Amino acid sequence: MNRGKREEIFSRLAAAEPHPVTELKYQTPYQLLVAVVLSAQATDKGVNRATGPLFHDHPTPQAIATLGEDGLADYIQTIGLYPTKAKNVVALSRLLLERHGGEVPHDRAALEALPGVGRKTANVVLNIVFGEPTIAVDTHIFRVANRTGLAPGKDVRTVEDKLVKTTPAPYRLHAHHWLILHGRYICKARTPDCPRCPIRDLCEYKEKTS
Repeated sequence: MNRGKREEIFSRLAAAEPHPVTELKYQTPYQLLVAVVLSAQATDKGVNRATGPLFHDHPTPQAIATLGEDGLADYIQTIGLYPTKAKNVVALSRLLLERHGGEVPHDRAALEALPGVGRKTANVVLNIVFGEPTIAVDTHIFRVANRTGLAPGKDVRTVEDKLVKTTPAPYRLHAHHWLILHGRYICKARTPDCPRCPIRDLCEYKEKTS
């Protein structure tokens, strides 16, 4: 895919959603970090239903560390893999208090050293909280990047590296939001909604729906 086509794709996605934001609900960087950890293999809506009461009652790392795994599990039991996630969130809360004064660190290595935090989660936090032009590749972005031809690759890291390298600079900060939203609501997994797609004529997917 040539640079001109990439420019036009992101220009149209930006025009459709000029100020994209995450659909996860949060008030602080810590709450965003927790929400992203909980969102693995879960929907944002499902996470928000659980974190609404949780963050109201226990909004800080100190509060959740004190709450403990069993107490946290009661709040998040509707989320998939909740026992493991409860263990990780309590552990990362304690490490934030011990190592970072309760603050979310602006450092990839420090973020990825926290339990339950991988590269994708770190990318989300670095992008949303600290304004870094990272691209967090989830299943939606992986699908869109391969299907459209924007950044084909066999694994998420390959797709991430290609997107970081080839996404025009003016669009890099919000690129992952636009691609997630596009994958979630238009370029869906089972049946892409090509008739509603604003980049239909630019997409290189051969099996477009009509």
